[in-house]
Amino acid sequence: MKPVRVRIAPSPTGDPHVGTAYIALFNYVFARKEGGKFVLRIEDTDQSRARSDSEQMIYDALRWTGLSWDEGPDVGGPYGPYRQSERRDLYMSHVKMLLDNGSAYRCFCTEDRLAKLRVQQQAAKATLGYDRHCRDLDPKDGEARAAAGEACVIRLKVPLSGPIEFTDKLRGLVSRDAKEIDDQVLLKSDGMPTYHLANVVDDHLMEITHVIRAEEWISSTQKHVLLYQAFGWEQPVWIHMPLLRNTDKSKISKRKHPVSINYYRDIGILPQAFLNFLGLMGWSFGGDREKFTLEEMTEVFSWDRMSLGGPVFDLAKLTWLNEKYLHELSYEQLADTLVDWRLNRDYFLKVLPLVRERIKKLDEFVPATEYFFSGDLDYSAVMPKLAITGVAANDLKKALLDLVERFEARDGFAKEMLEEVARGWADANTWKHGDAFMVLRAAVTGRTASPPLFDVMAVLGKEITRRRLRRAAEVIGSGGKLKQ
Repeated sequence: MKPVRVRIAPSPTGDPHVGTAYIALFNYVFARKEGGKFVLRIEDTDQSRARSDSEQMIYDALRWTGLSWDEGPDVGGPYGPYRQSERRDLYMSHVKMLLDNGSAYRCFCTEDRLAKLRVQQQAAKATLGYDRHCRDLDPKDGEARAAAGEACVIRLKVPLSGPIEFTDKLRGLVSRDAKEIDDQVLLKSDGMPTYHLANVVDDHLMEITHVIRAEEWISSTQKHVLLYQAFGWEQPVWIHMPLLRNTDKSKISKRKHPVSINYYRDIGILPQAFLNFLGLMGWSFGGDREKFTLEEMTEVFSWDRMSLGGPVFDLAKLTWLNEKYLHELSYEQLADTLVDWRLNRDYFLKVLPLVRERIKKLDEFVPATEYFFSGDLDYSAVMPKLAITGVAANDLKKALLDLVERFEARDGFAKEMLEEVARGWADANTWKHGDAFMVLRAAVTGRTASPPLFDVMAVLGKEITRRRLRRAAEVIGSGGKLKQ
């Protein structure tokens, strides 16, 4: 029996997602239970979406939770490199194998042709997808056209009919008819692989034995099965975890819950409570026990304790669990924890330049800076300022949410970027900067007066600022009656 090897493969395209920590936890625990290896791989083939700071944030966030990996871009290992952007030659050589054995073909269809095809299919109310226009081109002709410099992609030659099946450890036999599956692009015209090709090639070459990932990838697994078959490789064990859900059972999303790991770190959730909480997502320790350590979870772990019902990401439950851990800390431990969190010299040195000229005595520091050390705010005192004359509440709500998206589209969270984006946002809405910025000030600080707005936002950081803007938008849209 092969030694267990598992992996997580996040994309560096934004903030580290709680779903990444959730999947990482179960990969980690299973690997430790079986005496195997846990691998971190960075899937950065989509260079248009890759963020310069995102990869480091992934490392930092996962390490904050207490999870560690045996192999990865930052720690090395025998199966590197562990960034997909550094494995391009491997993908090219494997695509050639598929072209040579007839499992893939070159497609020369232009974006213009594909766009017209989609319009025609929509008009005819037909199933959207590639019409296999290039599937039967003579491979030699295709090779000659590519050699002459004509742009093309490489597509997987999916069977035209018949069941494509795989066995999921949690779900049993999963089957899908081949006619429902498009001839998937494997290699883009820029020579970079798509997720499907890179994922399968990397898992095989890194000798991954169990693919443990979210259930949203089930619909892609048949494509991966076809690739394993085309290469003549043994498939891994497939394990698709239930998706995290909001309390209304919808898929967890940033519009209803903060989904960045860093948010929970910044509001003072303890990492051991956070992992414990994620361990409750679809898995049972046994009996009615809900509080357990990572080591205790590993000791009793088995897949037959998983439930496929959508686990609810309940912030009230996380807060309850965090309280249990906090109350178990000694006073010395609690003091150290608070210092590590916010009450430290480095954070004070960010706050002090903003408030020094605003205080006359030291006892004024805490009242003047309370919002730098808190999470959610009470907006009842500033509701009149969460408005712009002549602007409907729902329009202002939408505009605030749009501003959050504008911030998220930019790297970093420096005050210069924040001011540039906010001024552009106000101009786009034809609002006076003073009116628009007063709304932002009230939303971010819960006050009508504060140190320079964008300096404050930069010190608070992306997670807290984003959460407050979204909550303020909800308050505005609900007429001040925010649901807890």
